[in-house]
Amino acid sequence: MPQLAEPRFQVENKIRSLLHRYDLTSRADAYEIRQIMTQDPSTSRTLMWQSQDEDNRALAEIRKKGEKASQVVPATSSVFTDNGVTRHLHTAMVTGLTPGTSYEYRVGNDRKRSPWMPLETPAQGSFSALIFPDSQSADYSGWKALAQKAFKDHPDVSFFVNMGDLVDNGEHAYQWDAWFDALQGVIERIPVAPLLGNHETYTLDWKVRRPLAYLQLFQLPAGDARYAGELYSFDVGEVHFTVLNTQDSELKAWEPNLLKDEAEWLRRDLAGTKKKWKVVLMHRDVLQYGFASRPTPREEGFSDTGRFFMPIFDEAQVDAVLTAHLHTFRDRGHIKGFRRDETGPLYLLTGVAGDVQYPGLWKQHALDKMVAPQPEDRNYLLLRASNEALEFICYDKNGRKMHAVTVTK
Repeated sequence: MPQLAEPRFQVENKIRSLLHRYDLTSRADAYEIRQIMTQDPSTSRTLMWQSQDEDNRALAEIRKKGEKASQVVPATSSVFTDNGVTRHLHTAMVTGLTPGTSYEYRVGNDRKRSPWMPLETPAQGSFSALIFPDSQSADYSGWKALAQKAFKDHPDVSFFVNMGDLVDNGEHAYQWDAWFDALQGVIERIPVAPLLGNHETYTLDWKVRRPLAYLQLFQLPAGDARYAGELYSFDVGEVHFTVLNTQDSELKAWEPNLLKDEAEWLRRDLAGTKKKWKVVLMHRDVLQYGFASRPTPREEGFSDTGRFFMPIFDEAQVDAVLTAHLHTFRDRGHIKGFRRDETGPLYLLTGVAGDVQYPGLWKQHALDKMVAPQPEDRNYLLLRASNEALEFICYDKNGRKMHAVTVTK
């Protein structure tokens, strides 16, 4: 097996024989085990898990599938208390992996180990990924059913995206546990690429704060170091994904220069990639919709978020922009210069994956090419990416195809 990054690991921890027996971990030792997206998931992976008690000897162990020797990766540990709940968090950074290779990993401490779990590194060719819209809910059973069916129907996906508003209230510890519970059997097998939504910034009394729980629960690529965990990018195959933070209004008290700094970082990030495809992931949508079922009138047009970012997407020749927040699936086709233009990026509003739904709230926008059947229910997208095309397929909660659109160049 190729060596992992040196000199991160101590020599005595390099190779251990699997003849040594360990006790299996319990929920107290390791739970909510997850793989987190890295800048290059073909050669690295972030592993995170939690324990009920402090454990400064936490570690991960990884091996190529079918081999007996494994690599021990020491974990860093931290304590986070929120909503009266204390979480002991453990993070192991695994590097030096080989693209297109099947691995197994387990987590625990010097006495106990979890069962072995699969870890696949994507190759440099074609891949597929699941894209889930807002999953915020009062009852997360619907989100669980959607996520589990999507993964069952598409077991070969390389990763999944959650488009922000993962939970309804970012300070509510129960909701985070419910979100993770819904993903058991998925998130420990493939990495998650989450987005920050406005609901991650809410306190229990519905005021705003920094997204403390989100930033602790997901150790994401640095992106701009001033906004670590809030905006980042990663590469899979020939696709460069850029994840934005659109919560400038919620975070203005703590990050007054967010938009200016983010625009500078975004231009550098998009200019710096050599990948064929550029896909932007952002929570807030770029269009402004009129209300269909509220007495307050509102004209359709472009949102403040859209007016700020869309010229940058045009300038950088972005291929596709995926948004969320409005809990409706809409294909707006290609837009450039704030008008229909087939040379501009494809804009998809990804829909809703939780039970917070807005039936009949929005009018149809002049730029909408396809609107999901009303009233809407849960949906998800499948991305199939190759060197030749990006294909986005929208499925309803029962796995029926609702819509598909392909980008080529």
